[in-house]
Amino acid sequence: MGKKVVTFGEIMLRLATPGYLRFSQAKEFTATFGGGEANVAVSLANYGLDTEFVTRLPKNDIAQSCIMDLRAHNVGTKEIIFGGERVGIYFLETGAVARASKVVYDRAHSSISTIEPGMVNWKEVFKDAQWFHWTGITPALSQGAADACLEAIKVANEMGVTVSCDLNYRKNLWKYGKTADEVMPALVEGCDVILGNEEDCEKVFGIKPEGFDVTATGGEVNSAEFESVCTQMMKKFPRCKKMIVTLRGAINANHNTWGGVLYSDGSLKVSKRYDITHIVDRVGGGDSFMGGLIYGLISYPTDDQKALEFAVAASCLKHTIYGDFNLVTVAEVENLMKGDGSGRVSR
Repeated sequence: MGKKVVTFGEIMLRLATPGYLRFSQAKEFTATFGGGEANVAVSLANYGLDTEFVTRLPKNDIAQSCIMDLRAHNVGTKEIIFGGERVGIYFLETGAVARASKVVYDRAHSSISTIEPGMVNWKEVFKDAQWFHWTGITPALSQGAADACLEAIKVANEMGVTVSCDLNYRKNLWKYGKTADEVMPALVEGCDVILGNEEDCEKVFGIKPEGFDVTATGGEVNSAEFESVCTQMMKKFPRCKKMIVTLRGAINANHNTWGGVLYSDGSLKVSKRYDITHIVDRVGGGDSFMGGLIYGLISYPTDDQKALEFAVAASCLKHTIYGDFNLVTVAEVENLMKGDGSGRVSR
């Protein structure tokens, strides 16, 4: 199995309206669990990697149910710390065609938002780790969460653990008096691999291609523009060895195009594009990309193109799976990479 991958962040109770009901129509909700870094850990555990998810949860039955769910997916939970008041919740209304999906957060005063540096023994957590992954969601929760995340990155850097981040800008979360551009640079400075979408680099760091609006591309790849974003990011964060941008073209809520680019060693790799015509659940799509990317970079260390193609294929499949977690196998992803997207019955 090799050395473990550690992820750190908030896991929430997800309450989704059944089918395509609006919040105002729903008389019941489907309960699952999810959250950026937990979603990545589940992907990696599915691919057979040893994973450890670090968070802070209250001592109650909902938290216990959450831990049981993680364990059921072979995610390590022994470094989870306990304290605080509650498990965060998010409500999901799934959109259809011209109506977008909606998320309502109920995560104020959750256990992880009251975490402080010193609560997690990072030296112990990383002692047999090869990789540490965090997202921009964690430092958005509170000053304490931002400080604990920075503490983890610094220890990982000292111990020679590869650090990756998904910028994951969420404007609705930055509520404690600091902005993303004040907090994020110090954390991103410690990263070897950075993932963003077209808007993250602009919203967090003000980095965008000259005279070009990436949101108006419909997800089409213009290599020069994306290369410009990647080179600017690497100039700002010289530790970064690989910069990856996901490309989502939203035709409507059920139909997206999907792909990505990876910039490293002065060259831009462009993935094949997938046309996802009947989306089942796109929540966790970016996390499934990150899970695929980490697996790809670990498994194909000399082939960035293959790592990128694995990430895009894995996240393409995630759009067909209900819930936050991407429950696919390496074989299924590799089949799609080879071009088998027919959906024929396997028997």
